[in-house]
Amino acid sequence: MANTYTQIYLHVVFAVEGRQNLIAPEHNDELQKYITGIVSHQKQKLIAINNMPDHLHLLVGLRPDSALSDLVRDIKANSSKFINEKRWVMGRFSWQEGFGAFSYSRSQLGAVIRYIENQQKHHDKKSFRDEYISLLEKFGMEYDPKYIFKTVEE
Repeated sequence: MANTYTQIYLHVVFAVEGRQNLIAPEHNDELQKYITGIVSHQKQKLIAINNMPDHLHLLVGLRPDSALSDLVRDIKANSSKFINEKRWVMGRFSWQEGFGAFSYSRSQLGAVIRYIENQQKHHDKKSFRDEYISLLEKFGMEYDPKYIFKTVEE
């Protein structure tokens, strides 16, 4: 798209179905490289990625001719297939429906990258559910608690 200039930076968060701890730490690097490939194949720019056993964080530079929902759908579908083909979990792996996306300016990227990179340390103090609700509230987003990522017990 000639003469189109944008800076669209989105922090995307989504959970493992049932918020189960299914992503073993020894698979983090391989999973993150695979997802990086999905994002690159979609001609998007992956700026940061990190996952915990029960969720994933991405910071993406999104092109203006792309739909975020399509990108997230492709990441979830292809990475689920990858995890299932690798047989990293007993049974069938899938990501939970839905995702959170939060926009940032270029001047905020350093802080967001550090936040994503330090997930393991961050979650020593705060659960994923609390972290996610904090993000929603920080951005002034209205939400219905019954639709916040459900656990297996719910």
